[in-house]
Amino acid sequence: MFKKSVEAKAQQRLSGADRKKLKRTIKERFPAASDSDLDTLIPPKVEITVSKHPNRVLIYSLEGGLPIFFDVDSRGTTIFPTVYALWKVPHLLPSFILKGGEVSRYVIGGADLMFPGISIDSEGLPEFLAGQPWAVKVPGNPAPIAVGSTYMSSSEALKAGLRGKALKISHHYRDALWESAEGRYVPNAGFLEDVVFGDPSLSTTDAISDHENNADNQELEVANAIIDGLDDSSSNTNISQQVITDLDNLKVTENVESDKGTAAEDQNTLSVEDVDALLDKCLLQAFYTTMKDKDLPIAGSTLWANHVLPCRPSGIVLDIKKSSHKKLSKWLQSKSTEGLISSKEDKHKKEVMVLSINRKHPVYTSFKPEKQQVEKTEQTVDHPSNETDLNTTMEVIEIYKPSVHVNPIFTSVGADTRQLYTASEASEVVFAYVEKENLVKPTNKSIVVLDAILCDALFKGAIKKGSTYPSEIHKKDLAPTFINRMQAHHQVTRGKESVVRKGGLKAMQIMTERRQGNKKVTKLSGMESFLIDADPLASELQKKFACSTSVTEMPGKKGYEVLVQGGVIDVLARYLVEQYGIPKKYIEVLDKTARK
Repeated sequence: MFKKSVEAKAQQRLSGADRKKLKRTIKERFPAASDSDLDTLIPPKVEITVSKHPNRVLIYSLEGGLPIFFDVDSRGTTIFPTVYALWKVPHLLPSFILKGGEVSRYVIGGADLMFPGISIDSEGLPEFLAGQPWAVKVPGNPAPIAVGSTYMSSSEALKAGLRGKALKISHHYRDALWESAEGRYVPNAGFLEDVVFGDPSLSTTDAISDHENNADNQELEVANAIIDGLDDSSSNTNISQQVITDLDNLKVTENVESDKGTAAEDQNTLSVEDVDALLDKCLLQAFYTTMKDKDLPIAGSTLWANHVLPCRPSGIVLDIKKSSHKKLSKWLQSKSTEGLISSKEDKHKKEVMVLSINRKHPVYTSFKPEKQQVEKTEQTVDHPSNETDLNTTMEVIEIYKPSVHVNPIFTSVGADTRQLYTASEASEVVFAYVEKENLVKPTNKSIVVLDAILCDALFKGAIKKGSTYPSEIHKKDLAPTFINRMQAHHQVTRGKESVVRKGGLKAMQIMTERRQGNKKVTKLSGMESFLIDADPLASELQKKFACSTSVTEMPGKKGYEVLVQGGVIDVLARYLVEQYGIPKKYIEVLDKTARK
């Protein structure tokens, strides 16, 4: 909800009567709040302001600009506390506890909370209803990191086998609402820039290192499940071989299966110089593998969270505080002084912005990264949302999975039947089989003679009973016939996000219809298939077309519908093609207001 900062339309001081009304609303909405809790959240002699935003959200702030509550629909029925309020009164809301600190990385990245990411104790799942406000915490840290509303009741969740979405996140640590506080702060040392671990002050050991070093493969799988198929762990394992080789003299373990106590011990032996070298190598690896010039300019915190950290070797804790720079901003400024990057400080956001990368710098040109191999998978591949990727041009690729008909061909040439193949790769497989079995007709090189295995792969079950099976096929018809016998899939890629789904890609639908009187409204649906989030798109269209927009959940279907006031069907279609790179064939336009 607060992925982007939105300027308030109006702001005013809360009157005494409205102040009392707000207290009554909070008491009704959050029964766990006592009178002393209310005084803590809304101090008697502190001025309260309310700001109205274009998306109808009301934000209540204490004197000094600290947001304490926000009202989603301006009616009081969907009012939530901010994380600042929950840090003052943590028991204001019931909380889901994550299975590990690493999972918080994706909640902070903007993903909704999934049931596989929740830790359930021996007493079982607590009871709750659909639409109830709940908070999110990490183990060993009393301060919540996010707040949202439940997707379903506890009984429905149990019937679903504790799969799917548990909490629709409305607000989280480090989003635009948290950033809007003039004196933004964190409640304890467990809150890092891109992840939250246990509070170190509550343990005799370093809780942060303990949680990071215990983030083994099982916890990473849980993190993948929380964002509905996110496979961020693949980016953690695809590290530059050069970086790993150079780190050998730093006495750092690369084996995630190794003893965790040894990993923690080795990590503690890193000197300040070693940490500096590790930081620089991860930065260069990111510049070679994930950072493109089109992503610039980029905020330092985004560069750190989405590019530098994923390039650290497995089992390594990359802590900027243990370097000679101590702070991310000072480290980036040092790289700017060296000439590797150019940067400037954003006074509004109060952080360093990286403007460009000097790819001719000797340090950059002398670095030798390992080329990353992208593993084909049927799982959804997604990354934490990044505003700079919102309008990245998309790419649609048709891919295919071997079926029972063609499996013998793949097995014969040693190809994996569990993988997905492009049309050209599938063609190579069938022609490799033809060459292996020497099936090209000697008298006519353009004809392939069909043996029993290849004939069954191409025609078994596709020819009517009683009909004669062909004994040969032309080379130009071999690949299309073979591919037609495979299971069709499609892959949609936008920036660093990618998803693979079965079947063909359904078109995005834009429809204009009349409402009361002569008013027109344009409805857009199906954007989820193209990796476009409804809320950011609605906010963008509101600015683009200078009209009101809203997002509603489609009844009986998975997905959301964006409503735009006015008949902007043609302009919207052109905007999606130009700004988002949606191919025209995937946009279905229906104008119900056209005169017949």
